[in-house]
Amino acid sequence: MPVLSIIACEMLEDELVYVLSKDLNAVRLITVENRQCFRFIRKLKSRNCQVRLFPPDRISFFTKQMNRPESRKCPDFLLKLPLLGKIHENMKGKNRKTITVVVNILKLGLHADCDLLKSEIYRNMKEMADFSDGILIFYGNCGRPLRSLEAEFKDFDCPLYFLEDEKGEIVDDCISVALGGNDNYAEVMQSGNGTGMIYLTPMWASGWTEMKKESLGTSDVDIHFLKSPLYKNVVKISNEISRGEEFDKNVSHFARIFDMSIIEREGSMEIARKSYLNARNNICKKLPNYP
Repeated sequence: MPVLSIIACEMLEDELVYVLSKDLNAVRLITVENRQCFRFIRKLKSRNCQVRLFPPDRISFFTKQMNRPESRKCPDFLLKLPLLGKIHENMKGKNRKTITVVVNILKLGLHADCDLLKSEIYRNMKEMADFSDGILIFYGNCGRPLRSLEAEFKDFDCPLYFLEDEKGEIVDDCISVALGGNDNYAEVMQSGNGTGMIYLTPMWASGWTEMKKESLGTSDVDIHFLKSPLYKNVVKISNEISRGEEFDKNVSHFARIFDMSIIEREGSMEIARKSYLNARNNICKKLPNYP
């Protein structure tokens, strides 16, 4: 049974919930237990996704045990019973078509220090490579090229996948993901005709105050920066997970605080969807006897 691991930014949890809930194939979903995983799990369950929660030091053991042939072996005398024999064959077929997805949500604010962000991603990659057939880095570039991770990870027998646009380029950041790619992001920025704009996804709208605490005063959450007269508009980017009254209230509150006008933009899940399917399909194709 193939294992796809995903190391994800907490700001992209809506996109990740969306792609996992839309996967029509059989998925055994596991989440690394940490402080930032619980809202993600609630959103998964609200979309009827079943998920198992494990401490980081137990996941390797669990996935390896799950994939051992003995764990699915049925005593020979039971296989002679027609009904049980048929059930066993069906279960073997189902296991061959099932993928295990292990999600590790990293905490907010790591992008405030590019070196820290890279080291945290790399540390988790090394830990998860032990049981993974591939790892999807569910992050944008965030000011630091992630492609260098491939060269540094070349000695591990575990391919890396990234959030990429139609040109094969890693997207700039979580806003680029939300808008559907780097070109769309550039188009929205140019539409401001020189007017500064701040971008709010549902996660940013609900979490910017926490980001202010976690990010050590970086420009995207610095109060003095946000109150600059150069910035007059907040771009409200909706998505298919978080809509409605709470999002409206959070954006309106932000706009009042910083005296900004609100511009509505429809978000896109295409970058997240295509990148996830690319990683999923590639690791499955490389494994023997997988349909």
